[in-house]
Amino acid sequence: MIQTKVDLRSDTVTQPTPVMRAVMAAAPVGDDVFGDDPSVNALQDQLAAMLGFEAALFVPTGTQSNLCAILAHCQRGDEYLVGQFAHTYRWEGGGAAVLGSVQPQPLSHQADGTLALADIEAAIKPDDVHFAKTRLLTLENTFGGKLLPFAYVQQATDLAAQHGLARHLDGARLFNAAVVQATQLAEKNMINQAVAPVLQAHRAIELETIVKQARRIAGCFDSVSVCLSKGLGAPVGSVLCGSAEFIGRARRIRKMAGGGMRQAGILAAAGSYALDHHVVRLAADHALAARLAAGLQGLPGVLVEPPQSNMVFVDLVDQAKSRAPELLAFLKQNGVLATGLYRLRFVTHLDVDAPGVDHAVAVMRDFFKRQA
Repeated sequence: MIQTKVDLRSDTVTQPTPVMRAVMAAAPVGDDVFGDDPSVNALQDQLAAMLGFEAALFVPTGTQSNLCAILAHCQRGDEYLVGQFAHTYRWEGGGAAVLGSVQPQPLSHQADGTLALADIEAAIKPDDVHFAKTRLLTLENTFGGKLLPFAYVQQATDLAAQHGLARHLDGARLFNAAVVQATQLAEKNMINQAVAPVLQAHRAIELETIVKQARRIAGCFDSVSVCLSKGLGAPVGSVLCGSAEFIGRARRIRKMAGGGMRQAGILAAAGSYALDHHVVRLAADHALAARLAAGLQGLPGVLVEPPQSNMVFVDLVDQAKSRAPELLAFLKQNGVLATGLYRLRFVTHLDVDAPGVDHAVAVMRDFFKRQA
């Protein structure tokens, strides 16, 4: 087996850059449980301000961040509405139900990743002793690498508010969503100005523009969770944002869940560095995903979903359908790592470059050439 050349399993596999490591080593620290770690406090204040919230809470993982959010919004016996394939329902071990006795009400996704407004409204329970109390709507953006259309986000969250529901966003990749949204707006403006979009629109997008879009999305919700350890490239951590009162409740839940760390500023400093230096570069990950998807087009028995951000999903059909385990093994033998839980997934990130993507394409093509 040759040495791995490109790891496309997830954007969680990123390594801290040398500069990030130096920032971590030099970070001033304190005891965060007492609230006196200056680096943690700075990170919390930084992201809360970026997204327009009163307060924020640094937690070890996105799973714990979502758990704290759901349990801070809901009481035992309450219910939250959630997508059937949403991370907060399908991929977090049933934590809200197991640890908080909060019932999930999963809803089917539409093709674009949204939940139909009619389905949301129909799932809201009447005030009757037979039913759990519907308290919360949770959405995820990006979802499976797809941007939830902003008009939809507004409509869904407005609907929830009209029915007295709180609204939480699993924004693990919120800044990826903001980059896509900013790119779409830039392209639209170029077309409206009758300027041929010859240059890729993301080259003109600055941090301020991306943050504006992230804040615009976040403004539709009562709470937002943002992961630092995915595309942003920090080694550990997520941040939960909300009102001061909400974050106070979430802090208590974090402690109960074992998330009260001590000199956590070493980790928080990496998050602050990522917010300052790794947001704009997410556009490069999106461009590499598009490059990968283009390279896989035309392979027999392979359907490639055009990526919107940094995830490329591939379906094997017809005779190729049964070859997924063999394909994953062949990729690994040739230095490419990917996942295939239910579809083949390739994720670009800051430790992937154009030669790595081209190598992955070449290995895929070699596999199907051998099968012909």
